[in-house]
Amino acid sequence: MQKTKLIFPVLFVATTLFTACNNSSNSESQATIDSNSSLSKEPKWKEENVTYTGDSATMNGFIVYNENDPAKRPAVLVVPEWWGLVEYAKFRARELAKLGYIAMAVDVYGDGKTADNPDSAGKFAMPFYQNPLKAKARIDAAIAKIKTYSQTDPSNIAAVGYCFGGGVLLNTVRLGDELKGVVSFHGSLIGTPAKKELLKSKILVCHGAADPFVPKKDVDLFKKQMDSIGAVYTFKEYAGALHAFTNPNATEMGKKFKLPIAYNGAADTASWADMKTFFGELFK
Repeated sequence: MQKTKLIFPVLFVATTLFTACNNSSNSESQATIDSNSSLSKEPKWKEENVTYTGDSATMNGFIVYNENDPAKRPAVLVVPEWWGLVEYAKFRARELAKLGYIAMAVDVYGDGKTADNPDSAGKFAMPFYQNPLKAKARIDAAIAKIKTYSQTDPSNIAAVGYCFGGGVLLNTVRLGDELKGVVSFHGSLIGTPAKKELLKSKILVCHGAADPFVPKKDVDLFKKQMDSIGAVYTFKEYAGALHAFTNPNATEMGKKFKLPIAYNGAADTASWADMKTFFGELFK
């Protein structure tokens, strides 16, 4: 009888512990499922045409992000080629959103102006080459706009620029803009002076080694200027790549307007990978 009396309490305790542990395990599992539920959702891409003002101008930008992800994330501006905010810039914004960013293609010219020939493009672009502060004001307006989005981490804002846009970004950060980092794809290199007290952004330059618009003397001078102020920059060069090497339409446009530009698939892929590595370090 004594042994029987001992067995019942032991069984009761064991059963209670098992039930409690099992319930705890189930609760923890459910908590894990709940916490990951938002992550398991398929991306839902939100695309918005947005109007914003700055530099006494009205600009029409394009913003894209995954609205199924409630978390704040780095923001990346896309500054277009001299054609303006055409479909190619929107394509790059979408690709950046797929990497987990909120992306905004920037209307530098204002009023959504775009060009379909080199003459018009040159006329639109020239004021910003001549007055880099004007370009900076347009970039600052875009930064202010992207900061109004709850998805944006205001401490992590960067930008990528293509051709004209790459040169604009390098000029802008040399003037002291607050961008954390910039990537220039086949952009011009020489413009605003390099000053240590102004340049705070990290820089990645993706340059076509065969680009006749950006000759070796410009490359050498750029590196000399950056080194003289201790700038944090990376210079990547892609063999055989001409100007506009990232744009799949470049070859056709080059033939149409007799311009030395062409798409280079290998350089496009390599430079995009270099950008991802750059942003991976920048946004850690």
